[in-house]
Amino acid sequence: MSIDRDARGRRVVVRHVVGGRGPSGGPAMTDVVGRLVELDDDEARIERRDGSVVRVPLADVVTWKVVPDRPARTRMASAISADDLSRITSRGWPAVVSEPLGEWELRASGGFTGRANSVAVHGDPGMPFADAVDAVTAFYASHGPPPRAQVVVGSAHEPDFLSAGWGPGAGARPGAVVQVADLGDHAADPEARTASTADEDWLRLYPRAEDPVVARAVLEGPRVVGFIAIGAPAVAIGRVVVTGEWAGIAAVEVVPERRREGLARRIVDTALAWATERGADKAYLQTMRDTATALAPSTPHGFVDHHEYRYLEP
Repeated sequence: MSIDRDARGRRVVVRHVVGGRGPSGGPAMTDVVGRLVELDDDEARIERRDGSVVRVPLADVVTWKVVPDRPARTRMASAISADDLSRITSRGWPAVVSEPLGEWELRASGGFTGRANSVAVHGDPGMPFADAVDAVTAFYASHGPPPRAQVVVGSAHEPDFLSAGWGPGAGARPGAVVQVADLGDHAADPEARTASTADEDWLRLYPRAEDPVVARAVLEGPRVVGFIAIGAPAVAIGRVVVTGEWAGIAAVEVVPERRREGLARRIVDTALAWATERGADKAYLQTMRDTATALAPSTPHGFVDHHEYRYLEP
């Protein structure tokens, strides 16, 4: 079996042994299809279209093949389920501490943002709901922030939390609307600059970075992330992350005295151009409803509402 050591960044299909016996009586195997992001002497790390990364020990590989890139778009952005998109958005805003609870994700990051300090409720927690709530409460008792759940509005789990006595918290951010768009051709603003880390100038405009160490751990956590700024010192900023075929736009901020000049649109234009160069063909925005309404006229990229989520607390 030959492994192409020059295949980093290319799309591959890898068949490997997973343990146990298959239907024919031989070893059980499975295929992984995705972009090869890392390869060392022991394992390959392959990113699938949803941004999840599969680690395949090279000793278990049976066949390995470089295949053509998939078509630019195989499904529309709006076709994804709220649960699946929630998993993607969570990978784009990774918590400092992350633990699975079945298909839920327990997240803690020293209080920096609700997304990184709440249990992401999607899929099955793998246990009765009452036991899952107890596990959530125990996790946050050990990691500092108060118990909080990020729940999709209208989901099957929302009435379960409400019946268990959970409700909207007293925090300033009750939740957000998630919007999606299919991407086309985008051009970066010639005055914008994009860096792989959040420097002091960028953080100065981001009002939620009270603890720069924790903020950077979350903001810089993804493998493919860019920090965009216009001006020196910066008068507008934004963050873009690429997770598989998805781009995530966040942290778009403009200094008060320069608002209504189209700077937010220029940041988003640059973010989408940067993301499409790195394989994204769909995008999401997570923002407060009033901010989403304000941004909509200035971002002519077809963003439409996908779902809303809210934070619930005991």
